[in-house]
Parts: sequence; C-alpha cells; structure tokens
Amino acid sequence: PAVEKNYFARREFSFTLRDDIYVRYQSFEHPQDLEKELQKTCPYKVDIGAVYSHRPSQHNALRSGAFQAQEKELVFDIDMTDYDDVRGCCSSAEICSKCWTLMTIAIRVLDRALVEDLGVQHRLWVYSGRRGVHCWVCDDTVRKWSSSLRSSIVDYLSLVKGGADTVKKVNLSDPVHPFISKSLRLVEERFEEYALLGQDILGSRESWDKVLALIPEPLREQLQQDFPRKRDSVQRWARLKALVEKSRQSSSSSKKLPSYAEQEIMLQFCFPRLDGNVSKGLNHLLKSPFSVHPKTGRISVPIDVQRLDQFDPFAVPTISSLCRELDEANDADEDRDKENEEDPEPRRRVRDYKRTSLAPYVRVFERFVEDMERARRGELLRRSDLQGDF
Repeated sequence: PAVEKNYFARREFSFTLRDDIYVRYQSFEHPQDLEKELQKTCPYKVDIGAVYSHRPSQHNALRSGAFQAQEKELVFDIDMTDYDDVRGCCSSAEICSKCWTLMTIAIRVLDRALVEDLGVQHRLWVYSGRRGVHCWVCDDTVRKWSSSLRSSIVDYLSLVKGGADTVKKVNLSDPVHPFISKSLRLVEERFEEYALLGQDILGSRESWDKVLALIPEPLREQLQQDFPRKRDSVQRWARLKALVEKSRQSSSSSKKLPSYAEQEIMLQFCFPRLDGNVSKGLNHLLKSPFSVHPKTGRISVPIDVQRLDQFDPFAVPTISSLCRELDEANDADEDRDKENEEDPEPRRRVRDYKRTSLAPYVRVFERFVEDMERARRGELLRRSDLQGDF
C-alpha cells in the first residue's frame, strides 16, 4: 500500500524542554520542518505518538470528538526497575552487566513470539539509553490494530502477574501453552548464568528462603534440610530440580496435578516484564530512537538482534563522546589540508555521523527501513499482479 497523503503531517511529536516543560501535539508538514524545529528548540527529549485523523497542531480548533488516533506502531517498553525483586546486584535506575542479561532474555523471548506466534515481520529493538529497551513493531497491518487487540497481545505475552505484595507471580497449569514452553527453552539457556551464578539466588539462607516460598510446602521443608549440605547455588538448584521431578512422577502415577515449581521459579526470575499501558493505548507516546538520554547522555541506539549477545549498553556512544570524535575528525581534516596546501585534493563530503562510533547503529536502522521498503514494494507488485489477472 502506498503511504497515505499527509501521513507525516498527521503524526504527533512531543518535546520535553528545559525545566521539564512538556509540549504535546507538535506536528510538521515535512521531515525538514521537524529538523528545523529540533535545531531551534533543542529539546531534552523527543517522543513519538500516533498518526491522527487531523494534524495534531490543529487539534484545539476541531469540534469535540473529531480528533482521533487512527494508527500507531505496536510498542513495548521493558524497564529494569520492574525486576528489582529478582536482582540483587542493582536497584532502581542502576544497571550492570549481570542484570543486563534480563534485557537480553526479554528481547529473545518477545522477538521469537512476535515473529513465530503473531506473524510480525518488522521489529526495531532500541536501547532506552539508561535501564531498559523499547520495541517498535511497524508492519502495516499492526499499525492499524485497535486498543483492544493490543491489550489482548499484551495479555498473551504476560506471565508475571501481581505487584510487590504478591509472592508467587507465575502460576502454570496443565497443559502448558506452547508459547510458555518455547519461552522456557530460551529462559533455561540463561538461567544458570543469570540467577545461579550472577545473582546467586540460593547462596544464603536469606536468599534461598525467597525462592523456597514459591514452591509447595512438603518440598520446601525437605529442601530447607538439604540446602545447608550443598556447596553453592548450582548444587542447590540441582537438588531442587531432582526433588520437583520426583514429585512430578509420583503425582502422575497418583493422577494429581503435576508441580511446575522449577519452571515457575525460572519464569518469575527471568521472564519479560512489560509496561502494559505503553503498548495498549494508541495515544501513548514513546521516546524516539537516537534521542539523548538526559541523565546518562547515552544515545538511544537500535540493537542488532542478530548480534544481541555482543550488545553492551556501557559501550553505547554518549553525546560527549560523539562531540569529541567529531572534533578529532575535524582536527585531522585541518592537519591534512595544511599538509596538502600546495596540491589540495577535493575532499568528498562525508555525513558527520559516519565519522563517529554512531555509524554502525545508524546502519542497523537503515537496514530495518530498507527491509520495510522492500516488503512494501513486494506488496505493491503482488497487488498489481492480482489486478492484472482480472
């Protein structure tokens, strides 16, 4: 399908200015107009919203009810603070390489579900610049999904339920849904690295009491006796698994419901925790990719899912490092010009970002856009072929 007329002009942008002044319903006729406004106002943050029935900048002039959000990418926001009950290394806005494993697991689990279960094609994963990740699902059909359909998707992708007062947040029942069993396989690959080695969740009585609170009473009593005799978290987890398996076999012979204690613990500690409200509403805004995080100075860069394990949030360019790299590149150019004063060579102009460490991240974004363009062209060809058949 061709891009609708005035599509860009009906897109909402919001700016956060100095002193937390928040300006919503900004819209621009052309991308160049947005660029000029960004240069003029220098916002601390830029958020992207829905495409509306009318230009957002004119919404106050419309009769009541006429201004409606018509479509928007399906977006997901995963914030590390929502995992504070299952990470001991950091809390609040802090992150480290140990707990960043949770974001890697979240991307793996959700990306698989989006592609295999929901048939989604165009996903852009983006580092928030501080303590989390965002996902933009941009398929044409998905952008038109209603709020109720988005809510159903969030429900489908959510397993960890309950607030700070809820001790057991994951409850599995027989039969286990394929989405859960496929997600479990991905969680299992990282569980030992994250929970047993990184967080040492069974390393002391205080920490293992929190884990044992998630399993049935008879098993809990037995493990309370067994754990002090084991050397570390890995050995204690092996004992827990063996006891749960034994319990499962006896329950199947006595026709009782099987225990999924081991799987429920893994999911409670490692399964993605979504901010559902961000995904459900069409009029909810999300920070633009390539924004500068006002607290860390880090750039909100796209993540290459094919090289997910290599992504390091602490190696992401900052606004200061980019300025320094540009200054160094310009100094090198000046030195070169001085050397070649007598026989100056015409220098090909290179886009500034290509001279910095931001370049590979821009390439990830360009590949994403190119894939969307290819798919759009393919759909146009398919439709014209179908029309030619009649």
